[in-house]
Amino acid sequence: LDAIGANAQTGTIGIGHQALSALTSGAGNVAVGYQAATAIISGANNVAVGHGALVATNTGYGNVSIGKSSMAANTTGYWNIGIGLNSLDSNLGGAGNVAIGKEALQANTSANDNVAIGTYALKVNVTGGANVAMGFSALAANTGDNNTAVGTNALAANIGADNNTAVGKNALLNNTTGSTNVAMGQSALQTNISGSANTGIGRYSLLSNNSADNNTAVGLSALQENTTGDRNVAVGALALDANIG
Repeated sequence: LDAIGANAQTGTIGIGHQALSALTSGAGNVAVGYQAATAIISGANNVAVGHGALVATNTGYGNVSIGKSSMAANTTGYWNIGIGLNSLDSNLGGAGNVAIGKEALQANTSANDNVAIGTYALKVNVTGGANVAMGFSALAANTGDNNTAVGTNALAANIGADNNTAVGKNALLNNTTGSTNVAMGQSALQTNISGSANTGIGRYSLLSNNSADNNTAVGLSALQENTTGDRNVAVGALALDANIG
């Protein structure tokens, strides 16, 4: 058990081998664990708990890191929260991110203002900002901006698309480049890949939609079989459920 000894600054606590060992002027830091926050020089008000948590941070401030290798690559990022194994693991300078869950926001490097709650949520996101992902693998492959996914696998395949909202298990599951879609309900717009400006509310609404745009479906299985047809409106259970194009 090592304490930071002569490196102590105001309000600083270091417990564990090499914890806060490089500290020179940063105040209000708490590090618990082997090599926790070992590189902090002047960063202040950080909390690191776990083996290698915040291990590379030197000037970053106001971060909370709990879990092995959580925010391990962070150097200058600030006001981030990483809780869980490898959460925000690759973050370098990104700020204002919240990652809770194993490998949540693991690949994030410089993106800001993301919220990822759930195992693998926003796992591959590197630079996409202002996204919200809640649920297992929600927005797991995302690189786009301003997306909201709530539910297991919601928007899981989304790559570069922006401004989508998916609520429900498998909602907009296969979407990769389609933007400005709204899917609410289990499997709503599940097979959509590149279609944009669609609204599907209800279980299986617009389920088979692939590349079609500007459709509105409200109700169970509304426009369920539609694949390429544009500008359709279906309201009610099974409304236009067999419509294809």
